[in-house]
Amino acid sequence: MLRAIALLTLLAALVPASRAQTRPPEGSEFQLFVENDMWARTDRYYTNGIKFGGGVPYEVLQLPTTELLEKLAPKGGGKVHLGLFFGQNLYTPRSIEISAPQPFDRPWAAWLYLGGVAQRARENRLDTVEIDLGLVGPSALGREIQSGWHKMIGSPKPMGWHNQIPNEPAFLASWLAKKKHVFGGGQGIDLELIPHGGATLGTVMTLARAGGIVRLGRHMTGFGPDTIEPGGAMLQNMRRDIEPGRAKGLEWYVFAGLDHRLVAHNIFLDGTVFRDSPSVRRRPHVYDVTAGLSMRLDAVRLSLTRVQRSEEFATAAGNGGRQYFYSMNLGVEF
Repeated sequence: MLRAIALLTLLAALVPASRAQTRPPEGSEFQLFVENDMWARTDRYYTNGIKFGGGVPYEVLQLPTTELLEKLAPKGGGKVHLGLFFGQNLYTPRSIEISAPQPFDRPWAAWLYLGGVAQRARENRLDTVEIDLGLVGPSALGREIQSGWHKMIGSPKPMGWHNQIPNEPAFLASWLAKKKHVFGGGQGIDLELIPHGGATLGTVMTLARAGGIVRLGRHMTGFGPDTIEPGGAMLQNMRRDIEPGRAKGLEWYVFAGLDHRLVAHNIFLDGTVFRDSPSVRRRPHVYDVTAGLSMRLDAVRLSLTRVQRSEEFATAAGNGGRQYFYSMNLGVEF
């Protein structure tokens, strides 16, 4: 924890200097998400995810995300906040050193996307809509990114990217609602329960989800750790609007959570929609068990999460196996 606090202190000190030189628009923010199974000493299945962007003070994304948010979220909420994100996900079989097709394992796949976000809070409820547009297949640059990274760190070269699912435009629209229940007076160590529910529809994913987290800490703000999945990022400028009297100094909490998904479609398992492609038998019920730590010092927030994911698929040769990976989120407010 001391190392994390030292890192937050350094980042917080650098933020004012960067403001003076570049001076981003007031009210904007930046978020970076990185997920990788290398930290869990594996290299398979959902092997890497990166997403960056954040809240923007412009209304260029008002349509269609805001219209969808107005239909799904309760009326009478606060100001709608907007965001823009760019990301990429990579998926591989268990063994990346096999060049031949592997019909009894997870297909090679990559997803490159641009996402618009609309978000609104009302009392202790947060509603988020995210619409992502992008590409799957070789144009999503999975081979280039993973091969380049493995060469840089001296890991085995991935050999099977020529077997990946083919090029296809893809999209998804997601809605996620969270509600916060606070136990404690805000003077010391507090406990919060934050259930969530939502749905995703599109050619990338179609699913319904429900779950929640429990967190314990001091000076807690927001609705738990921000996450990489669609709708999972809280636009940090919103924290200023809904919690103007939030505590200064160090915020910290530990958390544990569960997210269950009922999956009707997953392009990375079912294959592309409009073209023939490798596929495996998708499991309809998938869950994540999470635990981690989050800290904030002034305008800088850092979270680290360990994720255990249940089996997502099965083949004639056996089950897909569970997976462990880590997720890191860095956020900076301006």
